[in-house]
Amino acid sequence: MTNLVGKTAVVCGSSAGIGKASAIEISKLGANVILVARNEDKLKRALTELHASQNQKHSYMLADFSDEKSLNELCDSLKNKSVNILVNNTGGPAGGPITQANPSEFLQAFNQHLIANHKITTTVVDSMKTSGYGRIINVISTSVKAPLSGLGVSNTIRGAVANWSKTMANELGAFGITVNNVLPGATNTGRLNEIFEAKSKKTGKSVEEVKQGMESAVPLGRIAEPVEVANAVAFLASPKASYINGINLPVDGGRTPSL
Repeated sequence: MTNLVGKTAVVCGSSAGIGKASAIEISKLGANVILVARNEDKLKRALTELHASQNQKHSYMLADFSDEKSLNELCDSLKNKSVNILVNNTGGPAGGPITQANPSEFLQAFNQHLIANHKITTTVVDSMKTSGYGRIINVISTSVKAPLSGLGVSNTIRGAVANWSKTMANELGAFGITVNNVLPGATNTGRLNEIFEAKSKKTGKSVEEVKQGMESAVPLGRIAEPVEVANAVAFLASPKASYINGINLPVDGGRTPSL
């Protein structure tokens, strides 16, 4: 029931962090994986970490979601692929209070997240219908359930992506295609380290003190590793998740203050 042999997965933002970990876990289940990111050197290194014990054929595609031309070229390339699994994953917008956000920041984030997700999803959904197997997993944020302090633009855009996703789930369910969101909490990635450093400069606390403060807010008392989020992504991509559709799944150690 977790076997993905013969299936093809497109994993966005997969040169590092949660995206790369998700690609690795999906490859362990036997799927062919197409990595997508903008840094070719990192993609090449990530490609070597994918499992190929089931004779899979892995590859990568370059794309910069902040560049409309690059995004359109990616979609054109994917039109010729038979895709069964899509993991939409993009690095979050810069932090800062919403009152200080420039309108252009919202537009940029909207294009990089919601518009990019929409273009890629609508490109591959017909091949999912044809194959009779479709899994769309969007990696978003726990801010979907409870906005996070100091992430005004991110909170706003992530909420839009979550509602887009739920609408997709309602419309695609009739074709046996599921659409779900994974909501990571604090996870040991480069982006989290950037947040630690920014908060350290703002508060005068050391990076370690900032990290300990965040850990203390998590009932499990620690920061997640990317693979722990990736395990949830891989499960939702598998046949075992066939009746899970249109949900937000927090992977946050219990930090989110709501069910």
